[in-house]
Amino acid sequence: MITFKDIKDNETIKSYIIHADKMLSELGYTEHSLAHVTKVADVAKYILETLNYSDQEIELAQIACYMHDIGNIVNREGHAQSGAMMAFRILDQLGATPEEIAMVMAAIGNHDENTAVPVSAIAAALILADKTDVRRSRVRNPDLPSFDIHDRVNYAVEESKVQIINNEIFRLELIIDTTISPVLDYFEIFLDRMLLCKRAANKLKMEFELIINNQKVL
Repeated sequence: MITFKDIKDNETIKSYIIHADKMLSELGYTEHSLAHVTKVADVAKYILETLNYSDQEIELAQIACYMHDIGNIVNREGHAQSGAMMAFRILDQLGATPEEIAMVMAAIGNHDENTAVPVSAIAAALILADKTDVRRSRVRNPDLPSFDIHDRVNYAVEESKVQIINNEIFRLELIIDTTISPVLDYFEIFLDRMLLCKRAANKLKMEFELIINNQKVL
């Protein structure tokens, strides 16, 4: 079985992640670096471990999370699908089995909110972990007056926490500075993502909750 350590130690994959993030930086996107994909992998592991999924599913979820944004090297448009095809070639060369490759490809190919479907537990964990990575350190722009709405909603976050409650609720809890970004901005930017998170949580037999400044909003 291919392991998450195999993937993290692979310099080719690491290079793809770094260069994809540089491309997104040129386009003005928030951080999608090694820090982001590592955090996403850690949260996916937490989700599936807590829900008692198999060791294989946890490893493959972490692999999918770590590689999920490499398609941005090609183009932001359709990056989930191009990333899945890149993952096929890489994993095949590393000796992964067809079953392992299929599970990782399906998760990567279904993580972008424009086309995403939580087709498996691995895909659902990737969606939840990716879409809930909201934090100030993802903002690249140092000039607050020139922030766009994506910069504001991330920079306003003072605290972000995900938690599984009694294996029944997946909760994203945010503390935000509303002088930087009003709560309404979060709905404008994140409503589609949060509805996707709701579907992903349902796939894992949980409900999804969004708490902002100690108030349940979803």
